[in-house]
Amino acid sequence: MHDTAKEPECCPVFDPAPWDYKTHEWVDKLFIKKNLPQFLHMPLPFMYARVLGGMWKKAQDAGAAPEIKDFLLLAYDPSPWKSELYMNVTKEVPEAENVKLTGTFVSKVFDGPYNQVPKYLNEFRRYLTLLEKKAKKYFFYYTTCPKCAKKYGHNYIVAFAEV
Repeated sequence: MHDTAKEPECCPVFDPAPWDYKTHEWVDKLFIKKNLPQFLHMPLPFMYARVLGGMWKKAQDAGAAPEIKDFLLLAYDPSPWKSELYMNVTKEVPEAENVKLTGTFVSKVFDGPYNQVPKYLNEFRRYLTLLEKKAKKYFFYYTTCPKCAKKYGHNYIVAFAEV
């Protein structure tokens, strides 16, 4: 039997407390942005790893990679065929699309499979209604890879709404 508990972690253990039912005020929060092709809102695994790895390398090479505990990767899907990834950085990164996000963002944590995102989005919309808020844009933070989610027994997904 394969013991996944002894395998090295590639994703840190995620603490949902700072993100669950929280409101964040961001002023010029710095990210680098990269587009990712996908099929019906599902990223192609080999492309996701390549794009994410390239973003992380650029951030590291520029001395702009955040500490792993501060890492944040937001995904926004403007269409079923394209996702925009936003990786937070500590300073501008040469030869990358640097983006600053400013505004009020509400977040809520879900724990479950990726294919339940439409269900989570409906629940999140109900929560925003209770807050009397309307989302301008939704982002998702997939906190662990599938392998680490299985290892930890949790697949935390953070929904963000720019309100």
